[in-house]
Amino acid sequence: MEHKKTYFSRSFPHEEGELIIEGPISSEQLSALNFHEGLKAFRPPKQQQEALVKIASFPEGRINIARIGDMIVGYVTFLYPDPLERWYEAELSNLIELGAVEVAAAYRGAHIGKSLLELSMIDDAMEDYIVITTEYYWHWDLKGTGLTVWEYRKVMEKMMRAGGMEFFSTDDPEVCSHPANCLMARIGKRVDEESILQFDRVRFKNRVNY
Repeated sequence: MEHKKTYFSRSFPHEEGELIIEGPISSEQLSALNFHEGLKAFRPPKQQQEALVKIASFPEGRINIARIGDMIVGYVTFLYPDPLERWYEAELSNLIELGAVEVAAAYRGAHIGKSLLELSMIDDAMEDYIVITTEYYWHWDLKGTGLTVWEYRKVMEKMMRAGGMEFFSTDDPEVCSHPANCLMARIGKRVDEESILQFDRVRFKNRVNY
């Protein structure tokens, strides 16, 4: 399918200057910006920036960012599922994964994550996609926030719902390995019925039909 990307931006006042939420951002734009040292949840900041630059170059890849001046303080990624994940087996060109959403610790509490997800869904092209996210408690910054697993889960749920995501059940072993883990998804208005059925089939690979 054709992957259309339309740029959007919003700005908010911040004590350090104007906070800009924008995207999708190109690889060239990402390379020219600085990456906050607090963005280290997945890998060291420089390596994470390099990963985002690569994702932005993919036809389906979308990177939306939050920045103050030329400093990126938060981001969200969308791309096809990893080939090692069961969602890749759906073989759907209209299924993309919300791969990561991260906000530097010093800027949390300003609803940046929520704003990034809201902006992500403004683009009408998102109505052509099934967007999924898998939330695993071992990825959460429980130590840094001081929250319990269930308190953090509530925060994540509220943020994901800002992007129109809803809970979907699955028999995926990793999701089922802890009750706080979950699968959430947003099914666009123009997604065809066959794609939805295929998504259902991959959600329940172990279902037995009698």
